[in-house]
Amino acid sequence: MYIEENYIIENETTDSNKKREYWETGIGLNKVDNLEPSKYLLDLSKKNINGELKYYEIEDLLKTYYETKNISDEKTRNEKECDLVSLRIANILEDKSFGFSPITLKNIHKYLFKDIYDFAGKYRNYNITKKEDILNGDTVKYVNYQEIESYYEYDFKEEKEFDYSKLKNNDELIEHIVKFTSSIWQVHAFGEGNTRTTAVFIEKYLNSMGFNVNNDMFKNKSLYFRNALVRSNYGNIPKGIYPTFDYLIMFFENLLQGKNNRLENKDLYIKELFENNN
Repeated sequence: MYIEENYIIENETTDSNKKREYWETGIGLNKVDNLEPSKYLLDLSKKNINGELKYYEIEDLLKTYYETKNISDEKTRNEKECDLVSLRIANILEDKSFGFSPITLKNIHKYLFKDIYDFAGKYRNYNITKKEDILNGDTVKYVNYQEIESYYEYDFKEEKEFDYSKLKNNDELIEHIVKFTSSIWQVHAFGEGNTRTTAVFIEKYLNSMGFNVNNDMFKNKSLYFRNALVRSNYGNIPKGIYPTFDYLIMFFENLLQGKNNRLENKDLYIKELFENNN
């Protein structure tokens, strides 16, 4: 294949530490939906980290493996989702290409969840709610399905035109990134997998701007990340509860600035929603 002299064809990295980081991020992000990988996937990931198997070879092996399994069994079905999505997250994080567009967000979802959900890469055509533990069963108000494209058009246009050079300090920088992340997550464009898709998109976006992302945050604190997004979009005015970016800001300070903020999921529960109203 002919290629211009000044271009380099990218191949999988041989840096085992980076590969381990990508795998741990992929597996960690699946914990937002309480998904755990199979032992088979963990064994295959080690072979990829050691350079014995390529990503595409692992995907083929996983598909063959699950053809012999009873997918009607919930544990098996959950492991299949976790295995394939973890693999694909690792693969896509290693890929340095990126385009800032809602199309990229849609294509990330399509790639992560192909062969898992028949709506992979498709915006939902129905409205949704989701009972949240930290809200004592209440839900965030997600965008009406008829307005998904217009919301994304607005959010991405605003972000694309934003002048980062006008920010005065790191606090303003983190707050801006947090607000953009919270906004695109609140759209919740897909029937499932919104947090994982948002996390991968945001990491690739941050990497494209030159940030050094601490993947330990997504590896170890993915549930905190999701619940911080919930808190940034939830309000109950009669109870004196207002959306707050504070928790998400602490997460991103650790993610991008190496801070050591205390990130405990129990701190995200809104006590007013658990009080006896009698």
